[in-house]
Amino acid sequence: MPLFHALADTARLRIVEAMKSGECAVGDIVERMDIHQSGVSRHLRILAEAGIVQMRPDGQKRLYSLRKEAFDQLEAWVAGYRRHWEARLDRFGAALERRQAAADTGPQEAS
Repeated sequence: MPLFHALADTARLRIVEAMKSGECAVGDIVERMDIHQSGVSRHLRILAEAGIVQMRPDGQKRLYSLRKEAFDQLEAWVAGYRRHWEARLDRFGAALERRQAAADTGPQEAS
């Protein structure tokens, strides 16, 4: 999944985190990061190619924002695993309850 590949880089993940508050110019991101403008631009290009960010020209500036669709895809991917683990944990819980019930009603000692 290109989304995960793009987000696997810590600098790109930090850029995405910096953009959570809304639309940002490249210069705004450079100020928040310890990366030169050329590096931020390269990371933004990769994030745009992965569909994570979009660019909107505003005069001389390029404004970048996060794309909801990318995060919808991530949520859908995570949801599949969430359902898988919830089902497994439900079965595990039921097995523990059966085991506890069997132990509670096990052989009684004669008095």
